[in-house]
Amino acid sequence: MILSVSNIDKSFNEIPVLKSISFHIEEHDKAAIVGINGAGKTTLLRIIMGDLTPDNGIVTFSRDKTIGYLSQHEAVSGENTIYDELLSMKQDMIDLEHRIRSTELQMKTASEETLERLMNTYSDLTHAFEAGGGYAYKSELTGVLKGLGFTEDEFTRSVSTLSGGQKTRVALGKLLLLKPDLIILDEPTNHLDISSITWLETYLRSYKGAVIIVSHDRYFLDRIVNKVIEIDNTKATVFTGNYSDYAAKKEILRTAEYNAYVKQQQKIHHQEAVIEKLKSFNREKSIRRAESREKMLDKIEVLDKPVTVRSDMHLRLEPKYESGNDVLHIENLSKSFCALTLFTSLGFHLRKGEHVAIIGDNGTGKTTILKMINDLLPPDAGEIRLGANVAVGYYDQEHHVLHMDKTLFEEISDDYPTLTNTEIRNTLAAFLFTGDDVFKQIKSLSGGERGRVSLAKLMLSEANFLILDEPTNHLDIMSKEILEDALNAYTGTVLYVSHDRYFVNRTASRILDLRDGTLTGYLGNYDYYLEKRQAETATSSGNAARSDMPSDSRSISGRIVSQTANDSITDGRQDWLARKEQQAAQRKKENELKKCEEQIEKLETRNREIDSLMASPDFCTDVAKLQELNREKETNDTALSDLYEKWELLSE
Repeated sequence: MILSVSNIDKSFNEIPVLKSISFHIEEHDKAAIVGINGAGKTTLLRIIMGDLTPDNGIVTFSRDKTIGYLSQHEAVSGENTIYDELLSMKQDMIDLEHRIRSTELQMKTASEETLERLMNTYSDLTHAFEAGGGYAYKSELTGVLKGLGFTEDEFTRSVSTLSGGQKTRVALGKLLLLKPDLIILDEPTNHLDISSITWLETYLRSYKGAVIIVSHDRYFLDRIVNKVIEIDNTKATVFTGNYSDYAAKKEILRTAEYNAYVKQQQKIHHQEAVIEKLKSFNREKSIRRAESREKMLDKIEVLDKPVTVRSDMHLRLEPKYESGNDVLHIENLSKSFCALTLFTSLGFHLRKGEHVAIIGDNGTGKTTILKMINDLLPPDAGEIRLGANVAVGYYDQEHHVLHMDKTLFEEISDDYPTLTNTEIRNTLAAFLFTGDDVFKQIKSLSGGERGRVSLAKLMLSEANFLILDEPTNHLDIMSKEILEDALNAYTGTVLYVSHDRYFVNRTASRILDLRDGTLTGYLGNYDYYLEKRQAETATSSGNAARSDMPSDSRSISGRIVSQTANDSITDGRQDWLARKEQQAAQRKKENELKKCEEQIEKLETRNREIDSLMASPDFCTDVAKLQELNREKETNDTALSDLYEKWELLSE
């Protein structure tokens, strides 16, 4: 065991954040700490690192173990180059190397008396240098820098000229080169593109030490961790397995808790109804039985209703009206910034109802494309054409669509003046802004809170074409799931940029990969894209090996690649047909349910008519008529019993 966290408590202003938090980390564990924004994840990390003192409890590390910690906003500073900044982490190897060179020089002029001593020293130094990875540290350093997205041209850039995100990447690189026994990372993927995240996954998966990660990147966690520590309502629960294993187990627990609550509530309501009925008889025996049941009811330990963020936050995206079939057409699009050319002759087409993700490395121009579609940047050349009846809703990752000096209430009321005060408050409450929260200024909100305000405005827009730039940035996992569900239910068209592969996998029906100034389309989700990319890489390797083959043979290879593309379209067609078949089956069940409800209503209405007839003067003395009506009612009751059972099955 490398770390033990035992019974940690922490409160701020007498409000509990962590209660009795306990878990342990073994030497080779890869663990994730998950929870909604504000659950106390970063607070827990700061307590582990000794930056915060817990109210109660103890944190214990194994002896002689090294710890490395990268906080969420940690960055480097100074005038060093990027390369030299990381090289400083190998100072022990540099010093050893200098001592080895110095000893070599001394050996050249040493006398026989001192030569043996110097040779022994030299042997010890070279052994220590080899054991410490001295012969590979420069290539290792270069590999880390490239893996984190720095090109060789950038190695000589001064750290002082870097952006905040780049400085954080340098800090992460320094930590990885330190190779501590336990690495603790707080949101390490925030400033990485997909290629860098993939590299970091591979690095951490094979890392010999232990790792603790706080991250909202579910795909990243899925590929690395073997333990999940959930912070929920101040408590910690430990789950074995990766994120998907945790999510499945959590859903089972959540469902079991809710079912137990519902079952108990049904039992309580039933007992209350029986008690009321017994009391209505107004007899001594029935009253005693009612009182006995009341005492039993008082002894029941009533379960609290399970509450989750998913039940509190409500996001429903629905277009006000439909667009035409052709939503967006882009042709021969070009854009450069000074000497940097992002792309030339770029083109693609969007049809109504498509959900399309643009992916690619940082700096390739993904956000630039979205800004040009929204007239926030002019293209150098090319055509951008929106289709008929297209109403655009834009979500900007920097939240430029928000006005920093306005309050939340003003932000909504100014853009949607027809809404009443109550409607504005209800909208903000649906995104967890209640009470005096609505009078906070936008500039005082966290990144996640600003994201929720932007989502609220997006929902109110009733647009039929959503353009989203990194919509999951700063959102916690629960909020991401709510957005995913809303987008999957959305009947309009969606075009978005995202580095969140889990999000892309759940919401995209087509992927556009922006690479080397070219867009390549893949009809499917992210898993499908990965599969096809791997197949293309294997094909490219084969083509390189056969570069000297005759042109006829290369034509055959070209036809094989074309066939692969056709196969992808066929696969997409089959998926579409399967979805259509599923939707048709669902509509059939809904129609059966509606017919069943109509039959129940018809028979219940007839039974009420029969009760009225049997009580009327015209029928109460006619025995034959009464018997006939009674038989009809019994038949109706039997039919109703069957219909109730059928209704229950269809409702499920």
